[in-house]
Amino acid sequence: MRPVAAPLRRLSRSRRGGGFTILELAITLSVMAVLAVGILVPFVAQVAQRKVAETGRVLDDAKEALMGYATATGRLPCPALPDSDGFEKFAAGPPAGSLVNGECATWYGFLPAATLGFTPVDRDGYAIDGWALRQNRIRYAVSNQTITIPNTNPVVTVSNPFTKTDGMRDATPALLATADLLFVCGGGTAAVAGATPSCAGNATLTRNAPAVIWSSGSNAATGGVSVDERQNPHANLAAVPAGGSADRIFVSRVRTDVAGSEFDDTVTWLSVGNLVSRMVLGGQLP
Repeated sequence: MRPVAAPLRRLSRSRRGGGFTILELAITLSVMAVLAVGILVPFVAQVAQRKVAETGRVLDDAKEALMGYATATGRLPCPALPDSDGFEKFAAGPPAGSLVNGECATWYGFLPAATLGFTPVDRDGYAIDGWALRQNRIRYAVSNQTITIPNTNPVVTVSNPFTKTDGMRDATPALLATADLLFVCGGGTAAVAGATPSCAGNATLTRNAPAVIWSSGSNAATGGVSVDERQNPHANLAAVPAGGSADRIFVSRVRTDVAGSEFDDTVTWLSVGNLVSRMVLGGQLP
């Protein structure tokens, strides 16, 4: 029996040395899966970070484009709407009349990239953020608050001061600098809209923004339901024309993916001081 046993043992060792057993294969696949996840997760995070950074650059460029436009024309543009091909949209009536009264079709909508000559844009002429999808068009709101000139009898008011020809000149930089315009809060819980808006218990980042520009972020198509994101008009919400709450309260805060309190919007705004300074240098304001 011994002469037979030795070749069998050698054959068994040879078979084991010539390939993987099922257990060894399973272990190898498990290790490969762990390594793949270890590589993929940082890669996905890096892609998201690049899109956030690109969005920030687009919004900074949008601020510059808006101030350049105001320096050249003496006013800020109206928002674009889904049917305006990226151009600003006035209220009903000829554009010449709208330039005089500054009446926009709506005070919030999309950045009027075609009017500004702004890029990058999608095939329909709308500015896009780092995600570059249709629902990721850059949003834009401009203040339409009426400014009352003090010590006038009868009372003199300037309506739509930021979008009408010479409106900012008529309202005066001093009054614009102290007016309650668009609010940006550090959170949306208990924030008060209406005629006398307030950030309530949230930080007030500004109450004097003539314009707010924002991106709805990576969840533009499916998210935007937290109390904070709902303060920023959003493509995923039902309100017309741009989704979200139609009031003067906006929210900017730290990004988070926590369900129910998600927030991935990127929000920035113009300041009256910077806008006036640029317009003074451009000869549009005294």
